[in-house]
Amino acid sequence: MPDSVSVEILAVAVITVLAVISPGPDFAMVTRIALSRGRKAGVLCAIGIGTGISVHVTYTMIGLGVIFANNVWVLNTIRILGASYLIWLGISAFLPDLAKILKRRNRRALAQVNADQSGLPGSTPHATPENGNSSPKAAAQKGLSSAFWGGFACNALNPKAMLFIVSLFSQVISSDSSAMLQIGYGVFIALCHMLWFAIVALALTLPAIQARIERVKGWIERGVGVCLAGLGIKILASN
Repeated sequence: MPDSVSVEILAVAVITVLAVISPGPDFAMVTRIALSRGRKAGVLCAIGIGTGISVHVTYTMIGLGVIFANNVWVLNTIRILGASYLIWLGISAFLPDLAKILKRRNRRALAQVNADQSGLPGSTPHATPENGNSSPKAAAQKGLSSAFWGGFACNALNPKAMLFIVSLFSQVISSDSSAMLQIGYGVFIALCHMLWFAIVALALTLPAIQARIERVKGWIERGVGVCLAGLGIKILASN
């Protein structure tokens, strides 16, 4: 029995590590968040991913995982929600570019109006409206919160993550394993996700790395957006 438990622990550890470090939506999500919002947001995204995988672990341990995996309606619902979220993330990578284009057009239009009115007596040039209601601290806090929940949703709505956990607990982990051991597996899986993606976020925000990719950071974010949207379309098209 001790030998079989040791083999089981080793199998769970190896399979989990290989699954975590494999490129996928989580990796793309952390890459985008870390590059666009910084180290702290990237680490919070990693914690969100680990929390998201904990959702799959929890319902699998109480016996709902196999039911969900064999229920076409549940699988399709998670697949559609997850794919739609990834597609939205991909599209949102291009929203800053769209905002810059619209802002540039508004400035040109305003400059034209000021130029047309400058020759009129008593006319006053229009000032560019400023939003004085937004607090930088509140905006930063909101950005950190969205980084966590973005990572959480990316994993919690990933049908492949659900199938991975269900397969692991039904095919690798013995039903005779104690509840404490299974909880330990769940904690290990969640911590592996958090630790690996936190390392990715830390690596991408190192000053040396940032200096090298500064010029192409925008293109990397767009490329990651295309990958996320492509993964979403692929999941949506799959059965």
